[in-house]
Amino acid sequence: MELLERVQLEIKRCISRLKTEQHVDGSWRYYFETGPVTDAYMMILLSTLNSQDKRLIPLLGKRLLSKQAENGAWKQYDDDEGHLSSTIEAYTGLLLSGYSDRHERHMQLAEAFILRNGGVENAHISTKFMLALNHLYHWPAFYPTPLFLLHMPKFIPFSFYRWSSYVRTHFAPVLILCHRKFSLRKPSAPDITHLFVTRKYKRLDSKGRWLQVFSKHWPANPVSKAAIKKAERYMLQNIVQDGTLSSYASATFFMIYALLSLGYQSDSPIIQHAIQGLTSYGYQINDEAHIQNSPSTVWDTALICHSLQEAGLTTEDPMIQNAAQYLLALQQRELKEGGGSTFVQLAGGWGFSESSTTNPDVDDTQAVLRALTRFADHQLDYREAWRKGVNWLLGMQNDDGGWAAFEKNSIPSITRLFRIQNFADTAADPSAADVTGRTLEFLGSHLKLAMTHHRVQASVHWLIKNQKNDGSWYGRWGISFIYGTWAAVTGMRAVGMPADHPTIQQAVDWLLKIRQLDGGWGESCKSDIHKKYVPAPYSTVVHTAWALDTLIAIHDQPTEEINKGLAKLMEWNRQESKRSSYPTGAGLPGHFYIHYHSYPHIWPLLTLSHYMKKYKDYDM
Repeated sequence: MELLERVQLEIKRCISRLKTEQHVDGSWRYYFETGPVTDAYMMILLSTLNSQDKRLIPLLGKRLLSKQAENGAWKQYDDDEGHLSSTIEAYTGLLLSGYSDRHERHMQLAEAFILRNGGVENAHISTKFMLALNHLYHWPAFYPTPLFLLHMPKFIPFSFYRWSSYVRTHFAPVLILCHRKFSLRKPSAPDITHLFVTRKYKRLDSKGRWLQVFSKHWPANPVSKAAIKKAERYMLQNIVQDGTLSSYASATFFMIYALLSLGYQSDSPIIQHAIQGLTSYGYQINDEAHIQNSPSTVWDTALICHSLQEAGLTTEDPMIQNAAQYLLALQQRELKEGGGSTFVQLAGGWGFSESSTTNPDVDDTQAVLRALTRFADHQLDYREAWRKGVNWLLGMQNDDGGWAAFEKNSIPSITRLFRIQNFADTAADPSAADVTGRTLEFLGSHLKLAMTHHRVQASVHWLIKNQKNDGSWYGRWGISFIYGTWAAVTGMRAVGMPADHPTIQQAVDWLLKIRQLDGGWGESCKSDIHKKYVPAPYSTVVHTAWALDTLIAIHDQPTEEINKGLAKLMEWNRQESKRSSYPTGAGLPGHFYIHYHSYPHIWPLLTLSHYMKKYKDYDM
C-alpha cells in the first residue's frame, strides 16, 4: 500500500475515533493526568475533615498503588529513578487516610526509598508546606511573611499584584497560612517521624523560636490584619462557579486550609462547595480515580476541533458545529484587570478549563480562535467573538515582541523576591518560545499576516534572538526543546520566513541530529530540569508528531526522514504503550509533569493532515 493511501486511512481512523469520544455538549473530555500530589492532598483532606463523603479515598488509593514503582518510589516520568517529594506525598496520603498501614510491604518499600534519599528533610518546599499544614513538619522559617506586599501599589515591581496569575492564586492562601503558622491535625492520625533522617524537626532553632514568638503578635498588627483581609478577599473574588479557586485543585486545597485558619467552619457553604469542586475534578477509570489539577477541556476541545478541520472536515459537519458552539459559549466576556499591572484588558480571551471564567491565557485563546476562524468568515455571532478574541490576543503581546501565557510585560526581577524552589519558574511570566511561536503561526495561517507586519517583525525578532546555540528553542509548557522548536519554526514559516533562512536551517540540523535510531523523536522530562536537551530512552508518539510537523513545514517535498518517521508514527499510534503515555506537558520543572491523554489523538492527526495537504500531488 502506498504511503499516501496509508496516511489517508489513518486520518479516517483518527476522525472516526474522535467522533465516538465527543460528548453531547460538543466537548472532548480527556484525562489530565499528573503525579500523586492532588490525590494525596484529597485523601488527607477528606479524612482530616471527617467528610461524610469518603467514596473517593479507596479509588484514589488504588490509583496511587498502581503507580508505585518496584523500588517503592513514585515517579514523575518513566526514566525517573524515583521522585522523593512525590513518594512522600503518596505515602502520607495513603497513611493519613487510613488506606494503608505503615507495615504493609508497599509502604515499607516507600519508606526505605525515602530514607535512602535523605528523608523528608530533602523534600521540595511545597511538600514540606503540605506536611506543615497537617502538623507533620515544622513550619519552614523563611523570614517574617511579607504580607506588606499586598499593600504595595500595582506600579511597584515587587507588588503582589505583579506576580503571575498562577502565583497570585496560590500565594494568597499561602501568605495567610505562613503568617498564622496554621496546622490542622486529627488527634488519631498517625505521624511520619520515621521518615526523617536527622529528626531535627523536633527542635526549633533560635531563629525558629523567634519567629514562633513574634508571629503571635502579627495578628494584632493593623497592617497585617488589613493585608490578611486583602488576601482573603482576593481568594473569595477568584472562586469560580464550581467552587474551586481559579479552577486549580492545588490552589483550592490551600484555600480551604486558609479559610479554616481564618475561622471558617469545615461545614461552611464555601468550604463544602470547594470540596465538591475538587470532587468534580476526579477522573475515574474502572475502580481507580485521579484528581485532575485543572481539567483541560477547553484546550483539548479547541485543539481537536482545529485538527479535524485541518483533516478536511467542514463547518457543516455536526461534530465541528457542536464543538464550535461549546467553545463560543466559554469566551470570557468580563473586563479583567491585567495581571496586576496598571492597565485593564478588554474581554475576549479563553481559559484552560470550562470553569476558568476570569483567567484567560494566550495559548488557549489562539487555540480557540483557530477552531472558530472558518465560522467567523460567514456567521455574525462567531465573527464578533473572533474579533474580540483577536484584539485581546494582540493586546497581550509583550514589548519585547513575544507572548507569555497569562501576563503582559511581566517583571523578571520578581523572581528574586523569595529564595524558594521553583519560585523563579512561576512568579514571573516572560515571553516563551512555544506561546510566541503558536501565536505567530495563528497570525500567519489564519489572520494572513506576513513578515512586513510590525507585530510579526517584533515576534520573529524575539524568536531569532532567543534561539539556542544548537538551533533549538526551549518550550515552557511542553517537553521541551522539541516542543519549543516545533512552535517557533512552524510560526516563522507561517508568516513567510523562507526555508533556507539560517535560523530555520539551524533548527532542521538540530532536529535531524537528535533523531532516534528507531526513526522517531523522544525527549526526556529531564530536559526541563537541566534546561538542555536530554533524549528519552525511546521515541514518543507526541514528540515524533511535533518533529515531523516541523520538517513538513520546511520541506517542499517529503524527505526520507519524514517518510520513515511518518510510517513509525502511524505504527506506534495504533497501540497503547509507553510511547503514547510519556508526559509531554510541563507545569513545574522537576516537580509537575502532565500526561495529556488527548495528545496522542491531536498531534498525529494534525501532522498527518499537513503531510496529506502538502504532498498529496507528489508522486511517491
